[in-house]
Parts: sequence; structure tokens; C-alpha cells
Amino acid sequence: MARARGKRTKAATASAATSSAAEAVIEVAEVEEAARIAPAVLDEILTLQLLVAWAGEGATDPPRLRWWRTSLCDELGGEDLFARLMPRTWKWAVLEAARIAARTTDAEMRSHAADHDRLVSLFHFGFAIDEQLDDRLAELKRHVPEPVEALPDLAAITKAWAPEAFRAKLRGLAEVSTAPSSVGLRLKGEMPAQPEVAARMLAAALATESDRYPAPHWKVAE
Repeated sequence: MARARGKRTKAATASAATSSAAEAVIEVAEVEEAARIAPAVLDEILTLQLLVAWAGEGATDPPRLRWWRTSLCDELGGEDLFARLMPRTWKWAVLEAARIAARTTDAEMRSHAADHDRLVSLFHFGFAIDEQLDDRLAELKRHVPEPVEALPDLAAITKAWAPEAFRAKLRGLAEVSTAPSSVGLRLKGEMPAQPEVAARMLAAALATESDRYPAPHWKVAE
């Protein structure tokens, strides 16, 4: 009898443990689902990143903003090379490479701050969001050959470079107030909870005329 009760107790304990484990898995899944960003939001942020990456190039003909010394999105530069190496996806490849150049410059600027891990910029929202942006870019690249078809607001890259029109486009995204910092421009006020709103404000802060990447950013709490 005692042995039977012991078996029932062990079975109940095992069942409770299984139930707790299942609840934990469900909770993790719910957290992950809550942290997942809608494709339309990712697309808006990617569009801003790619536009700025394109505009920031300085070794093109004619030069654009000269924030990074690349000519990836240039007919006689990266476009010619990538079109021969990857004829189906070269239009995505040149933009992706320019984005890497922009992210590298942005990371180098942020690295000068002692608390660089607390800085959020247009090219650095933190691992969770950055990973989703990379995954979304890879997905678009696989399924839509034309970047402008997937992200219509990239149409600006198909037109002649007009710096004032580009800055006006950025200024129209949001009203921002900035202050100089050891890294670049620190945005005043709290960072918005919606990443797309934050991206618009960070991009708007880039409208300033500067021969050096302005590195707009927020400092977030630990």
C-alpha cells in the first residue's frame, strides 16, 4: 500500500514538473512573440538604413555625403563588380554592402563612448531588433529581385543625387532636438518605444550638413 502511494506521489511530482516545464516554454514563446516586430515596421527601418547607407558614400561619381569611403552603389564601382558576380541579386548586394559600411562607421563612432553598449542608433537598435532586420533583409533578397519593388521608398536611389532634396526628405520624417556629445549628436528626450518612430527621428537628425557622419544616438538606461 505504501509502495503504491509512493508511486502515485512520484507520478504526481513528475506530472507537476512536466506541467511547469510546459508553462515555462509557453511563457518563453509568448515573450518571443511579443518581441517579434511586424514586417512592415522592419521594412520601414530597413528603407531608412539603406537610403542613408547609399547617400553616405563618398567615392562615387559624383560623390554623395562622403561619410564612408565606398563606391558600392556606383555604376563603375560596386555595381559593375556585383552585377558580374551575382547577376540575380546584385542590386540587393550593393545596398547590403553599403549598409555594412554604414554600420561599421556607426559602430566605430559609438566605440569612443565609455558606455557605448547603452547607445542606440539608426544602425544599432540592439541584438533582438538588429537580428530581425538582418533576417528580413535576407528574406527580401531571396524573394524579390528588385529592391525598389520590395521597398518602394528606395526609389530615391534610382534618381540623380540631389543633396538638398535628400536632407529635406530626412527633415520631413520627424522633429528632433539634439546636443553634441563625445560620439556625435545625442537626441534629447526619451527614446520612443516604437522602433520605427525612433528610426525616423534618428534619420531626421542626419539632415545636418556635416562632412563627418553625425552619429545621432540615444543613451538608454541600463
